Amino acid sequence: MKKYAIAFLCALLALALCGAAVAETVYVTIADGQGQLVMVNAAIDVTDVDADGALSINDALYAAHEAAYEGGAEAGYAAADMGYGLSISKLWGEENGGSYGYYLNDVSAYSLLDPVADGDYLNAFVYTDLETWSDTYCAFDCVAVEMEAGAEVELTLNMMTFDENWNPVSLPVEGAILTVDGEDSDIVTDAEGKARFTIEAAGEYLISARSDSAILVPPVCIVTVK
Repeated sequence: MKKYAIAFLCALLALALCGAAVAETVYVTIADGQGQLVMVNAAIDVTDVDADGALSINDALYAAHEAAYEGGAEAGYAAADMGYGLSISKLWGEENGGSYGYYLNDVSAYSLLDPVADGDYLNAFVYTDLETWSDTYCAFDCVAVEMEAGAEVELTLNMMTFDENWNPVSLPVEGAILTVDGEDSDIVTDAEGKARFTIEAAGEYLISARSDSAILVPPVCIVTVK
């Protein structure tokens, strides 16, 4: 009888373990309501905060605020059901009536409950244009580059938008000014969204971009010069 009881308990434990979500590392970037990067590719250990048996975008954003926002997730992040599913109601301490965006691996996510996996990149932002919501999500073709000092590197910047049938499409961003550690450079993307540049001094640099003709959600690429 004891043998069967132990086997039964082991089976229950196996089922519980199968249903539990295992912690994963997700790289999180957040831009605030002033269009400033407040978190860049931060390695966040994501656990099943909402205890739904899965690791989701909601869990990742909660964990990111818990790790880096003053006062933790309780002060900086909130999500609520607004009638069409779970939605962000506060991001990086800002409440603006629900004007937030989030992309997983540079693809527009369907829901905060979309699953995340180990090594995913999650980008979330607060809309700065609260009238026409013209903030444009864009991304470089790579999130990190290693190069030798003085070597040339090429980045391509694309915006994520929709065609006339509301199918997602990616288009090059022309005329965007690259920034290096927050400062404007003299490098501008061409008609294909490409920009080429060299860096002479060793170190780590945050490359982003802005535009004088559009509101760009700041893209990020970390360039490491050896």
